[in-house]
Amino acid sequence: MSQQRKMTLRLDNGICFHGESFGYESSTAGEVVFNTAMCGYPESLTDPSYAGQMLVLTYPLIGNYGVPDFCIQPNGLAQFMESERIHVKALIVSSYSGNYSHWNATESLSDWLKREHIPAITGIDTRQLTMILREHGVMTGKLLLDDDPHDVEDAQYENVNFVEQVSCKQVIRYQEGAGKKVILLDCGVKHNIIRHLLQRQVEVIRVPWDYDFNQLQADGLFLSNGPGDPNTCQAAVHNIRTFLSSRQVRPLMGICMGNQLLAKAAGAEVYKLKYGHRSHNQPVRMEGTNRCFITSQNHGYAVDQRTLPSDWKPYFTNMNDLSNEGIRHTMRPWFSVQFHPEAASGPTDTDFLFDDFVSLL
Repeated sequence: MSQQRKMTLRLDNGICFHGESFGYESSTAGEVVFNTAMCGYPESLTDPSYAGQMLVLTYPLIGNYGVPDFCIQPNGLAQFMESERIHVKALIVSSYSGNYSHWNATESLSDWLKREHIPAITGIDTRQLTMILREHGVMTGKLLLDDDPHDVEDAQYENVNFVEQVSCKQVIRYQEGAGKKVILLDCGVKHNIIRHLLQRQVEVIRVPWDYDFNQLQADGLFLSNGPGDPNTCQAAVHNIRTFLSSRQVRPLMGICMGNQLLAKAAGAEVYKLKYGHRSHNQPVRMEGTNRCFITSQNHGYAVDQRTLPSDWKPYFTNMNDLSNEGIRHTMRPWFSVQFHPEAASGPTDTDFLFDDFVSLL
């Protein structure tokens, strides 16, 4: 690899890590978070739930299988990615491999990052960085080019509505006339969620995060994943609460941010985790059983299940920290999960939940 410009990652607590640039040569700022998955960087980088964040990959070797062709299918969905573009503010790795080899690769990770104007740093001790984030908790930071005297503004992450930034701007329909109709509230939806619904032969009506979907005729409601603090999405919470109070009872399923928004609409509270869950190996147990599943996750907030109303109960529990991983209503066909059953990338142990939802329509 040719000589690269020197870069520094400076955390808000003053700790610095020095390395080299291998992405777009620019400085940036964001919330620094880590993901312990061993693969799946194309999917992670295009996951809208990372909006506003600088992503640390703890697996030491990144880039060795390159990047697949970034093509859009006729239905408007990315074929190999989770959205139409990269959403992370920056990428932070220990060792970048410039030589890639994979049957599906068409370009290097470095070339892709440069093309989409995403800064990246390599050559730092991501193990030490991860330990700092685990002990202190996630924090904001800056990624700076050493030979550029210009600083960048401090990152603004708390109280920013990132969902508004990544949600669709108009109603989009998929597979019209296919069968049952499902409203998809787009809070930053991963495309594999839409793929899973389409594979089950339903019509999907994708609406913006603050759209009053209660005016639409449909057989069910799906709440997607998304970035940031659910407390910034009051319009969505209001519309979900209206749906729950309707005399017409229709099935509802939520994922990730959708779990938090459903809980808030039901009357519960959410809180920020110390360093979040971002990996492919989070074990969860289905409440009332001994069934455990390995799940893919990407979230920084969780539902305080102690605040759930009496007609709601926990659905899954995280076996690492005992935080909530899903809720469901005791009588009505409403449930949500904090993890990603569509898991792109990651394990597919829980994709049966999509079947459960569609069977209720």
